[in-house]
Amino acid sequence: MKAYESMYQLLENRILKEQVKPGEYLPSEHHLCQQYNVSRDTVRKALSLLMANGYIQKIQGKGSLVLKREQLRFPISGLTSYQELQHSYGYDGRTVVEKLVKRVVTPELAEKTGFVLDSSVWELVRTREIDHAKVILDRDYLLCSVIPYLDTEIGEDSIYRYFEQELHLQIAFAEKEIRIDQLRDEDRTLLDLNQNDHHIAAINSRVFLANAQQFQYTESRHRVDKFRFYDFARRNPSTY
Repeated sequence: MKAYESMYQLLENRILKEQVKPGEYLPSEHHLCQQYNVSRDTVRKALSLLMANGYIQKIQGKGSLVLKREQLRFPISGLTSYQELQHSYGYDGRTVVEKLVKRVVTPELAEKTGFVLDSSVWELVRTREIDHAKVILDRDYLLCSVIPYLDTEIGEDSIYRYFEQELHLQIAFAEKEIRIDQLRDEDRTLLDLNQNDHHIAAINSRVFLANAQQFQYTESRHRVDKFRFYDFARRNPSTY
């Protein structure tokens, strides 16, 4: 990880934990350089990334203003794991592995996931508890040739930490589709739904390594009243 990326994570964590509250300013660039013993260039790159992701706005002559952000919002762009969000926001959560099996990719599964027919994948089904209620249902298909070993203990922790730190995989990017689905029987069985729930927010993702090889397909189903999905966009003025 580059120095400015580490610096970004430190500042992002301070903002998410409201050590610097919305409407307040981050310390000056000079103060941050001294506090973290980093270069001015490192600080400026970290601040630029914070601004690009909607955490701050640079105010001329005043500094970096922290913008208001609501909790329990899942980023549409970016690749952030549930465990990373839980750690950042500090909410009470738990992951339960409901199913872990090896499967051979059928024609139907190949069409849905993008994996090659007859290849082997792990099917990992997990529920996510927040404040003692199961509100997320995740189903992952993971390519066995890339992930040769997987168990329940890893599944209940952070699979991305395992992939990156133990298997040394470089996870690069994802293609995502977001839609509102009708509830399935599985949703009703595994999730703690509200009495009047008829729909669920679904995110389907194909995740790729740095060499552009797809190794993961995920169906993530969220109780609609619990989350907001967000992105942050800045306008780049064109030249007329």
